[in-house]
Amino acid sequence: MVRSAEDLCYTPAVELVELIRSKEISPVELTTTFLERIEKINPLVNAYCTVAAEYALESARAAEKSLMEGQELGPLHGIPVSIKDVTLTKGIRTTYASKLFAGYVPQVDSAVVERLKKAGAIILGKTNTPEFAAGGSTYNALFGITRNPWDLSLNSGGSSGGAAAAVASGMGPLAQGNDVGGSLRIPASFCGVVGLRPSPGRVPTHPNYLYWDSVAVEGPIARTVKDLALMLNVLSGPDYRSPIAIFNDQADFLQDLEAGIKNMQLAWSDNLNLMLMDEDVLEICRSSIKTFIDLGCQVEEKTPDLTGVRETAITLRGIRYAALYQDRLDDEEFVNSVDPSIVNNARQGVNLTGSEVARAERNRSKLWRTTVKFFEDYDLLLTPTVPILPFPAETRFPTEINGHEMENYIDWIMLTYAFSIVGLPAITVPCGWTKKGLPIGLQIVGRAYDEATVLRAAAAFEAAKPWADKRPSFTQAD
Repeated sequence: MVRSAEDLCYTPAVELVELIRSKEISPVELTTTFLERIEKINPLVNAYCTVAAEYALESARAAEKSLMEGQELGPLHGIPVSIKDVTLTKGIRTTYASKLFAGYVPQVDSAVVERLKKAGAIILGKTNTPEFAAGGSTYNALFGITRNPWDLSLNSGGSSGGAAAAVASGMGPLAQGNDVGGSLRIPASFCGVVGLRPSPGRVPTHPNYLYWDSVAVEGPIARTVKDLALMLNVLSGPDYRSPIAIFNDQADFLQDLEAGIKNMQLAWSDNLNLMLMDEDVLEICRSSIKTFIDLGCQVEEKTPDLTGVRETAITLRGIRYAALYQDRLDDEEFVNSVDPSIVNNARQGVNLTGSEVARAERNRSKLWRTTVKFFEDYDLLLTPTVPILPFPAETRFPTEINGHEMENYIDWIMLTYAFSIVGLPAITVPCGWTKKGLPIGLQIVGRAYDEATVLRAAAAFEAAKPWADKRPSFTQAD
């Protein structure tokens, strides 16, 4: 079947793999098609901050040569991917979205990039992010705003906003990102794609300034659950360079992906008892309950006790920023150049008392025990991903929900941040669109290290309420 260039750009990665293996399309043709798509669409969306066209074409030619010579092919052979601009890429600039690193070109790849290359993937370029990936909206002084493909007047979310916007715009079937408080899930929700936060250690991180950190993780963004599982297979697995890597990980996340979820016990929570909700968001998300019941699940409205998770998140965030940046707080160039929120978070962390740190660590353990106990009765927990609709592109972060002012600038991301704190795998999938055509994300949370069940539920939901055929028009809504 002959496909148009646009159709090819929206073809699932699992199908592209087969098209390449059957030689119906070559890696060079596919890469060229995506590069032309980027040239056309990226000026509107600003998802890519660096396009590595020559590098990608060189890699594609090598992939084509391997294919024609009958060499053994990796699971992503010839498939284009994008890399977030805080992840090291050898020979391709990595700026951390900061003017301080505007010309930095790494001499090594991060572990995830190594794995993608070994699997045969073609690196198209780097996607935009807030400076040092700090924030839930994608804007920085170096590259500007990444806009939401469904309404260009709105933000794409963050911090993997460029990654999610690129996939939603047909500028690449797969994207790599990372997640501290929701940075894979929030932009995927805003952009109408699929984003997974894996369990800590599932995707080993190297190099890393904080090797023992279990809050920050790396993971995939895709348009379909099957594509996401395909990419997770490549990214996951043991690595001795990461002290928290899962070393008995031989999981195949494509296996049993379509086995269904009949008779599963699910919990539903409107807001985790943490915040107010936009009424449109909640109404659309709650419509998912019937879908899961129709799929054969038992669904009960039940919320785990997450008392103190907000305060714990704020404290641990401060510790993280202090560990990363405290040595730069006396550097005038750093303080005057970087986003003020980064400096403020680092100073807040430096000023924490030992008692405050101890209390946060103790409460994190309590939250872990509580959620482990909760998941003895339920296979999965369902919640909205984000409590609000996408906000204006120029807005750094929302300040209120339903007219009620928020105390802290991260309050609006606590639906995702809560599960980062307790280290549970969580995915966001599109569950509906507003009357103005904006996507809404549903979050599916699983037991520790049980990405397989999370993905099965997401795949079942996707099959019941398919979304992958929807394409943005790249206009501004009225």
